[in-house]
Amino acid sequence: MNARKTTRREFLKQSLVAGTGLIFLKKGWTKGTSPNDKLNIAAIGVGGRGWDNLQGVASENIVALCDVDLNSLSRAANAFPNALLLADYRILFDRYANRFDAVLISTPDHHHALPTMRALQLGKHVYCEKPLMHTVWECRAVREQARKVKVATQMGNQAHSSNNLRTAVEIIRSGVIGPIREVHAWSDRPIWPQAIERPAGEKPVPSTLFWDLWLGPAPARPYNDGYHPFAWRGWWDFGTGALGDMGCHIIDTAYWALELGLPTSVEMDGAPRTPESGPKASKAIYEFPARGSMPPVKLYWYDGGLKPPAELTENNPVAPNGILCVGEKGTIYFPHATQVRFFPADKFADFQPPAPTLPRTPSHYIEWLEACKTGSPTLSNFEYATTLTEAVLLGNVAYRAQQKLFYNGKSGRVTNTRAGDPYIQPPYRRGWEWW
Repeated sequence: MNARKTTRREFLKQSLVAGTGLIFLKKGWTKGTSPNDKLNIAAIGVGGRGWDNLQGVASENIVALCDVDLNSLSRAANAFPNALLLADYRILFDRYANRFDAVLISTPDHHHALPTMRALQLGKHVYCEKPLMHTVWECRAVREQARKVKVATQMGNQAHSSNNLRTAVEIIRSGVIGPIREVHAWSDRPIWPQAIERPAGEKPVPSTLFWDLWLGPAPARPYNDGYHPFAWRGWWDFGTGALGDMGCHIIDTAYWALELGLPTSVEMDGAPRTPESGPKASKAIYEFPARGSMPPVKLYWYDGGLKPPAELTENNPVAPNGILCVGEKGTIYFPHATQVRFFPADKFADFQPPAPTLPRTPSHYIEWLEACKTGSPTLSNFEYATTLTEAVLLGNVAYRAQQKLFYNGKSGRVTNTRAGDPYIQPPYRRGWEWW
């Protein structure tokens, strides 16, 4: 079996058309009409989360598979043998845009913006993993473009579509604990290396990896261990650290329920501090203004083993990932995507959840697929998801700027310093621009 798989990978490698990124095109491949109104989907990034996401949309026609890792591409090609195979997704948009209806993007964070923007510009439906973008500027640019087109969009914070999370949002909005001015959110991440220096030297690029394509818009650097396929999350050039990776999951519940929007200030501290990767543990403080009748909110973020004050849960241990909403009458505790609990527990012993006000769906993927086909809403659409991601990523900007930032959400500018500017809109490597 191993020999057969190796031969398959070698075939894919040898079949690469030099300089194009096209690996294999099935003879006679055309778009045609999808049977039973199935969507024609192009998947960009098919390993790791990409493989899981492919399973979520496998009911549709998977017509193209793009990945720079031939191991991942070979596995996906075996599952979807009629698909076009590519290493460079830019070729997908340049040459084959008329062959697909929708794009599924599951790349490392630094590759989210370019295919998302190209797809939106072409009027394609888009599903993109969290965090939706790699930088604050990308969030704002994609939000502006998404407003111009009538397509279905969804960020891959999958729990957003779970019954438990939507029930938690309804409970928070019910007012049972009174006005909420304080939120605490935490994660056990990072579970990959952070606070490390760049590996010294250079190692041979694996024969199954197109390293230059993997780097994409990021600055060029020699290949070494510690980047692909998982640990890229800890490097600022490729990922967004523990906050970026999990913030769009964990913060989502309170962010949605309280309609927080963009913060007016952000500060973040963590240690140890290294220039190219995130800290092993950090704490951030966001300040959000009043929204209508809802008071201002101070949101605290903790990761790397840090937790909120124990007295908020009456010294009960908390889950590895969760959120606390502190109101005038009590505290709502939501271990991520499970069941809501209250403190003090005896005060809310007879509480009954309110009647549902948010729609329920079998899955995050089905919500998006139905939206693509019928125009029904998605609730983690890009209008919402770009704003959530922008807010989350501002914490990383504050950390790297090493000072508290005051932010104007209308202009997208930090008003008290220019120290954050290089991290709000870093440059792209030539050939990977999308404007």
